[in-house]
Amino acid sequence: MGTVVLIPVQLALVELRTIMPGLLLAIMAIAWVSDSAAYFTGRSFGRHKLAPDVSPGKTWEGVYGALAAVLSYAIISTLFIKPLITPGWLAEHSMLPTLLVMLWLVLASAGIVGDLLESYLKRIVGVKDSSGLLPGHGGILDRVDALLPILPIAALFYLG
Repeated sequence: MGTVVLIPVQLALVELRTIMPGLLLAIMAIAWVSDSAAYFTGRSFGRHKLAPDVSPGKTWEGVYGALAAVLSYAIISTLFIKPLITPGWLAEHSMLPTLLVMLWLVLASAGIVGDLLESYLKRIVGVKDSSGLLPGHGGILDRVDALLPILPIAALFYLG
């Protein structure tokens, strides 16, 4: 299973870096913005559990906070750092801001699903942390679980 998951991620890392280094960083930041916003929003306002049997700490309010933060990030990115995140073939597209905002919201949603899937797999095997490398953080896999679906989907889009 690791091969099926990690090879597309590796290829996506290489391809996105080849297209534009700033683009790779911007795509990875989608996961970071989403995860951080979901955590803080869910912690502050979370009342409705997203998937209590899989990951009892995740809430719908956290999802909404994550999507709102990524929406803001996408809008700011298209307005201020567009040259760093827009390959030539896409720069001429008349619907560029709308496309990027929609894509980045899809990527954020995929990251949330990746996070839930990783939690589900940990539940199946009966472990709380995927490793002891980062105690109290769910393990190293919790730091990259959202990137696993985000990077291949982004690469497919940006390779156009």
